[in-house]
Amino acid sequence: MWFSGGQATAKAVTEQKQAERERLIAAAPINSLTPNHEQYLKAGAHEIVSQIEKGEWTARQVVEAYIAQAVAAHRATNCVTEVLFDQALKRAEELDAQFASTKQLVGPLHGVPFSAKSQYDVANFDTTVGFTTWTNRPAESNAVLIDQLRSLGAIGPIVKTNVPQTMLAFECKNPLWGRSTNPYNDKYTCGGSTGGEGALLAMDGSAIGIGSDIGGSLRIPAAYCGIYALKPSFGRVTRGGTRSSNEGFEAVKAVAGPMTRNVKDLELFCQSIFGLPDDKQLDYSYVPMPYRTPALPKRLKFGYYTADGFAKAAPACRRAVSETIEALRREGHECVEIEIPDTTEYLKTFLALVSADGFERLIRPLGPDSMEPTLMLPVYGARIPYLIRKLAVWVCERFLGDSIFADLIRASRVKSVAETVDWTAKRNNLNALFYEMVWNKYQLDGIICPVQAVPQIPHGGAAEVNSLVISTVLYNLVDCPVGNIPVTHVDATRDQLTEEWTSPPKSESRSVLIENRLYGGKEPMYDPVKMDGMPVCVQVVGRKWEDEKVIAMMSVVDDALGGLDRGFGPRAFAGQVKS
Repeated sequence: MWFSGGQATAKAVTEQKQAERERLIAAAPINSLTPNHEQYLKAGAHEIVSQIEKGEWTARQVVEAYIAQAVAAHRATNCVTEVLFDQALKRAEELDAQFASTKQLVGPLHGVPFSAKSQYDVANFDTTVGFTTWTNRPAESNAVLIDQLRSLGAIGPIVKTNVPQTMLAFECKNPLWGRSTNPYNDKYTCGGSTGGEGALLAMDGSAIGIGSDIGGSLRIPAAYCGIYALKPSFGRVTRGGTRSSNEGFEAVKAVAGPMTRNVKDLELFCQSIFGLPDDKQLDYSYVPMPYRTPALPKRLKFGYYTADGFAKAAPACRRAVSETIEALRREGHECVEIEIPDTTEYLKTFLALVSADGFERLIRPLGPDSMEPTLMLPVYGARIPYLIRKLAVWVCERFLGDSIFADLIRASRVKSVAETVDWTAKRNNLNALFYEMVWNKYQLDGIICPVQAVPQIPHGGAAEVNSLVISTVLYNLVDCPVGNIPVTHVDATRDQLTEEWTSPPKSESRSVLIENRLYGGKEPMYDPVKMDGMPVCVQVVGRKWEDEKVIAMMSVVDDALGGLDRGFGPRAFAGQVKS
């Protein structure tokens, strides 16, 4: 039932939803781990299917373990929104009965527990996306991807997970469900917008998570939490039945995709999902292209860079790229340092497009909810009067010496339809420019680069450095498939700042304001001592439509780095959350 009213009503709804969640978690039939659960939690999705097929495990045993661990993950990080344990156990029992009768798997994901970002519709459950105005309005049917996964034998979603307010941020917090934290350190965010999924997967509360990505929303939380993810090419995975406050916005294409705890599970997901029909026809943009097993050459050619031109990569992020390149070279692959086009133009274009209506449609569902700080600068910045904007630009250029930030202020404003079309044309031109200056010039198989300039950000950081999304936004604008792969962990000794980072940037192609906040002042946002032990990841980028090749290259990178022995994968995070 929909509601109306002010902040008092929003508070009452928030209390009601949170109480319901805690009641269901407390009532979970399996809400504490046992030693026997470990074998199931250590297994990837592909191993779960194999063990069930052999008759060694049952789907119920597996789901019980992941429910218990999902409870533990939520208690540590506040990552869960809707709880669907009873439904998952019932489905597990149905699969077990069917397998006992036929000795045949339902599909390639038989018995695999999965979870879903809040925006995916699940029949009879709310799709709140963190808005109090969207509570108590259960979906009437499932999102297409939910039905597809279930048809393949997957069980779930066992839970739905938390997102930032409006999902246009990389810090996971909203007034309805509160803040989700990083499993490695609760002073840091788990990222966004698929942040709850990142925290849940990192703590083994699910075997496969599904989310979406319009500017890094899969890759950033995967990087912050030390797991694997794939941002597919637009249309490869259906988004039918997902909910957003900005429906109809297509100037930057959002995609659906998976998060997992190893590369093999990414491959299994894509092999199973790519090409499945959308019988509901809810997603006109869906391309039912079957999985095409790539034939990789023995010697791959990778391009790499360690800074995107907007902000210098932190020592830990630079080291992650360097170690990846060294490992690939040891295996005989060719790696060449490359130059990419001026990323500031891509960031300006992204901001120009997303701010075209002053974010009016995006924030419409807020109602009585207070606006999160991560949204205030972009929303109010897009609406400031012309003269004040002109003054802000002048101050940035003349007094602060940051012409890049001044350009971003110019671009982030309300626009006419004609201006928006012009910016869309610029997006297309920049896409062509990237392919010409990078793919065609260097003739690469793939690209290795940082996910962001820093490995993680503390709570509240996204409000100050939200422009760091350029590292991931770039590949949304040019529609390249991209994988996130964990490489190493921050080392308090090896990854210290030096004068190279603490000195003001001399190049006009980097932002003075952003770099100073990251690396300058008395309390720089990048602090390897506070971040010690937290994951550091890289992006593995491929050409449009070569999603399968990206997964294959991720496997090559993973093997070159030594496999999961380097401290990632199922049960890699088994300790207490650092405070």
